[in-house]
Parts: sequence; structure tokens; C-alpha cells
Amino acid sequence: MSTKIQLSSKKRRVVSKSGESSTSSSSSPRQSKRTKTSSERVVEIKPKASYDEERETETQTINDDLQLNKETCAKIQSLFKEIKTLKESGRSENAATIAEKRAAASVLFVTLKKMNRLSQLRCKKARDMTQTTKQKVDGLHLQLQNLLYEVMHLQKEIKKCLEFESSDEKIELVDVATFYREAPLDISMPSVTEKDPHKQRLARLDWELEQRKRLSEKYDASESNRDLVAREIKSKQEYLESLQPRLKSILESTVPVQEYLSMPYDQIRTQHQMARLLPRPLYILFVQSSAYSEACDGDLTVKIEGDSDTASASMSTSVAIEEDSDSDNEENLTESKRRRKTVGDKLEEKRKKVLAKHPLQVVMQLTFKGEAQLVLTFSYLIELQVVTVVTELKDSSAAKALQSDLLSPKTILNALYPGDDGAESPNPSNIFQLQRIGIDSWSTFSESVGSPYLWCQWLSGLDFLQCDDTKGMKPNTCLSSSHMEATVKALKGRIKARLALQKQVTLVGQGNIPVPSSTVKLFPSKLSSRVVSWKPITEEAMMELDFVLTHPLSENIDSSSFFYSFSCERKSAKVQGVVVLKEAYPITPPIFLIKLIWQNKTHMAASDHDILDMEAEVNLHSQELITAKTCEYLLSCQLQRLLQCLDVYLEAASAEEASRSPGTQVEFPKEKMFVRNTRGRSRSKPYKYSPQHGYFSQR
Repeated sequence: MSTKIQLSSKKRRVVSKSGESSTSSSSSPRQSKRTKTSSERVVEIKPKASYDEERETETQTINDDLQLNKETCAKIQSLFKEIKTLKESGRSENAATIAEKRAAASVLFVTLKKMNRLSQLRCKKARDMTQTTKQKVDGLHLQLQNLLYEVMHLQKEIKKCLEFESSDEKIELVDVATFYREAPLDISMPSVTEKDPHKQRLARLDWELEQRKRLSEKYDASESNRDLVAREIKSKQEYLESLQPRLKSILESTVPVQEYLSMPYDQIRTQHQMARLLPRPLYILFVQSSAYSEACDGDLTVKIEGDSDTASASMSTSVAIEEDSDSDNEENLTESKRRRKTVGDKLEEKRKKVLAKHPLQVVMQLTFKGEAQLVLTFSYLIELQVVTVVTELKDSSAAKALQSDLLSPKTILNALYPGDDGAESPNPSNIFQLQRIGIDSWSTFSESVGSPYLWCQWLSGLDFLQCDDTKGMKPNTCLSSSHMEATVKALKGRIKARLALQKQVTLVGQGNIPVPSSTVKLFPSKLSSRVVSWKPITEEAMMELDFVLTHPLSENIDSSSFFYSFSCERKSAKVQGVVVLKEAYPITPPIFLIKLIWQNKTHMAASDHDILDMEAEVNLHSQELITAKTCEYLLSCQLQRLLQCLDVYLEAASAEEASRSPGTQVEFPKEKMFVRNTRGRSRSKPYKYSPQHGYFSQR
């Protein structure tokens, strides 16, 4: 049955002879309505035989399809150009021609769709062929692997057969010449065995068996003899063990006699036994400090504390641990399968191992007047190979004073030697060891292990400055003995100075200045100025003060120092100031920074030369105020001199004002004796006091 295709510029519809029509642009026949125009064209298509596109893909090549595709696209382009030209001309008679060319272009689009279907069929066919070939290759590859596995298995079996060893091959037999020389003829049979290697081998094995039987009989005889000797040794050992309790009871009965005669032999014997378990640095420290205490200083006592059983066990089991490491590794592998440690647990274990201390410590105790005691506990860090110290200050008569910053155990021994604050390890390799376990500063764990001061290493015979390989360094006894006396004296001087400093701070806070009797003559008998307040202050609060912020010395203030603020007054004149106490006091004298408020004016060192001279008199000439026995009271003497200078300044300024305005009543009459109120261009005041003559003069 023939069909008709009607093509228009807007829609394409297929019309059959029966009058039924369908529109490709609409889903319902009722909605497909259009008006026939003269431009519509009916094309009759005759039915063809059954068409198979898959068969066409086999008969027609890809190049033919490509050529047809190019020709079709060229024709479509040509038709579009012609339609465009006809539309641009604007003639009404070209409408039929345009419709005809549109129909031709639509037919060409059908051809392009056909070419697309053919290309999709070819791709599908190519994929199917590839999959089939891949399956064949996989099957062949699997067969090849099976064959290779069989070959490998056969090779292993052949190798086992070739490497098979009989039990007799493991026996070390005597050489052939010795066999024929020592074996009897009934076993060796040279006439038979020399020609047959197999019989020779059997004869040698028989001789080996005969020899082992003889050795076994000899071994049994030796075993019986050994048991007899062991019983004899055991009886003697039991006798010796029975003597031990008796000797112990005898020694215990002599303890009261030892105490009465001040000869603690038992305690000394116990300490010497524990000293053998000390590491080399602590052993040197114990020996040298004990010798110095016995020879030079009776106030110094040294003893060993700690768990001696753990120390001896660690020394005796160190080798056994290495031998049993293989079996422990197997157990650890089994345990690790059950419980795996986190990264934090592993890091914490490493830190504990690196910071581990030896079970024994050396305790050094220094006793001072007034029942004050300095207790130094020295420990040895095994992995870091340095000696640390934990400080404790005991004073039953001044328990409240021990809570102050001046007597804090953390900082009381800082700067005992210049630059030695214990904040870093003197061992250079410790920097890398601590970085591996995530520790950047020693201060993070100093409370638990102590501070590694340089003088601790010196007393222990360690010196890291002249050695590049610290692992190969050995403690030196001469180094310890050369520093022992100087370090003990420095420790005593530091504690005495801090105790005296704490006493001065307490009394000054109460309004009293404790000046030693030997230095009272260095000051005038009467001082009108007085201290009205004294209290500690933080560094941040001090740096906010105007006279400190503008002072030339503000940049040189160390944050590790101790800071106090005070105020003095004499009638309407008031002085505000701060004191900077260095850790090395009294070797490093305190620094006074002041501000004077008088007559509604503020006088500071940055703007007033008189205040700068007053500070220089107190700070720079402080050594004139102390002796070897009174150096601990340097702070009180400086504060006393400050009050003296304040009196001189106020009286000299009042006298100068009275000379300019005679007849006026001055606020501060002249009580001190000085010849000239001022001198020189700088108009300096007479701050220098002469105790012999009792008058003041300019420097």
C-alpha cells in the first residue's frame, strides 16, 4: 500500500489513502489541525522490500558512510544558502521554490539520522567483538597461570629432593686417617671399607657410636661425683647462712655505742653500698661533696636516697633484657594485634623514657644560722646524660617569708654563675632529643625533673663545652674538685643574701630601715625624710609609670628581676620610685628609679639633672656603703642614702630660693651642713657625705 508524505514549512505529516493523518509535532490527532496551502507538496513513496540496517553495516564500509555524510552535509549547506538567498530577494513567487528546498533538506536530515544509527550499530558491534576477544584472552591467561603454578610446584619438589639431608650427615665424624689409625680392625676392616665408600661410611658410624657410649659412661661417673661435691657445698653454705643472723644481731647491738661515740658505721656502710649503684656523675658528686664536708665544712651533709633494690635490679637485668628481646617481641606482636596504641600513647611513652631519672639521688643539705636549711636533690637523667637539681628551702622561724618570690625555690639559685639560669640544657644533643618528642623548652617539665644548672654539671665532673661527642665524654673527678669549694661558698652566699633581703623587705614594708651597726656611721645622725609605703609590683605595671617609661635605663631592665614600688615624703615633698633587684643580688646592686613631686611640679630623671644626680649617687656609688660582712644589707643602705639625698636636695633648694628672695620663710630649713648649695654649670647638689667631718659636698 502506497503512502503520501505532505511537507510544509511548519509541520510534516504522513497521509494515507484512507484519509488518516498523524502529525509528528503533536501527541493527539485531535489537536493537529492545520490549513492546507498551495505550498504543500505530496510525495508518494512506494513500499520497499524488508530493510535490515545491521546487514547494511556489513556490506557498506566506514569510508563510504563518511563520504556520504560529507556529501549530505554539503547539500544541506547548499540548500540553506539558496533558501537564504531566495528569502533575501523578497519575491512572492519564490515561496514554492523555498518550500520545495525545505522538503529536500528534510529528506537529507533523514539520511543523517540513518547515518547516525549505522554508526551506533557499528560501535555496538565493535564493543561486542572486543568483549568476546577479551574473554578469550582472559581464559588463555588463566590457563597460562595454572601451567606456571604447576611448573613452580614441580621445581620446589625437585629442589626438596635435591636438598634432602640424611640424619647421619649432621654428625661430625673423625676424618678417615684418624678412623683407620684409632678404630679396631673388627670395626674398620680396611680390606673391605677402603674399596666401598658405603661400607666405609657405616664403619665410621659404628666407631662413632662406640666412642659415644664410652663418653656416656664417663659422663655418668662425673655426674655422681658432682652431686657429692654439691651436697658438701650445700652443707657449708647452710652453716654460713646461719652465721648471718648472728652477725646481724651483733651489729644491731652496737648501734647505741656508735650513736654515743658519734661513729655511725652502719649508716656509712649502707651509704657506701648504695654509692656503688650510683651512675658515674652522681658518684663523683657524692665522693667530692662528702670529702669537702668532712675536711672543710661541717654545715654540709651529704647522703644518698632512693630505691637501691630498683637500682641494683636495673643493673643486673640490663643484659637479660637484651637476651630476651626476641621472645618479648613475639609476645608484643600478639598483644599489638589485640590492642594498638594511639600516636599520643606512643609519644607519651617516648617522653617518659627520655625524661627517666636514675632510681638513686644525692641529697646535699646546707645548714645556716637561724635554723634555715637548703636542701639540694641531685638526679641523673639517663637518656639526656645531664644532672639536674631540685631546690628546697626550709626555715621553721620564717615560714611565711618562704612563700615570697625572693625565696622561691624555682629562682633562688638562678644566676649563681653569670648567665646560668637553668632554663636550657648544657648538653647540645638534648635539643634534638627533646624536639623528637615534641618538647621545645626545658621549662615545660623542669618542675618534675629539676633544673640543669652548669654548676651541677661541674660538681658532677661533666663539661660539655670542650667536647663535641657528648656520648663519648667521661666525667672528670678533677673538674668536680676544682669547683666544689667555690660552688658551696656561692650557694651559702646566695641563701644568706636572700634571707637578709627578705628580712629587709619585710621591715621596710613596716616603715623601718634595718641599717647594720657597722654602717650607721656612714649616714648623718638625723634624717627628716621617711619611707611611707613599700610593696611588690609587676614588670608590666612598672613599665606603665611615666618616669620609668622615659628613663634611659628602662631598656636594660631584665624581666627575671624582682620589682618593688615605694614612696617617701618630707612634708609637702613626695618621692615615688621603683627598685629593680637583680637575681645576682648583692653582687649586682639594686637600681633605684625615682620621681619627685614638690611645689606642684614633677621632677624626673629624663628632664631634671638633680634627680639624675640623686639616682647616680644611690646606684653608682653603692659600694661605698657596704663591707664584706654587711654586703647582704646593700638595699637598706641604698634606701637610707636616698632619704639622705632627698633631705639635702630639699634643704639646698630651699636655701637657694631664700638667697634669691631674702626675708621669705622657707619650707625646709637647713639641717645638714654643706658649704655650697650648688656648684658648676649643672648646678649639682652636695650629695656626697663625709662621715669623718660630718658635712656634705659635691662630687
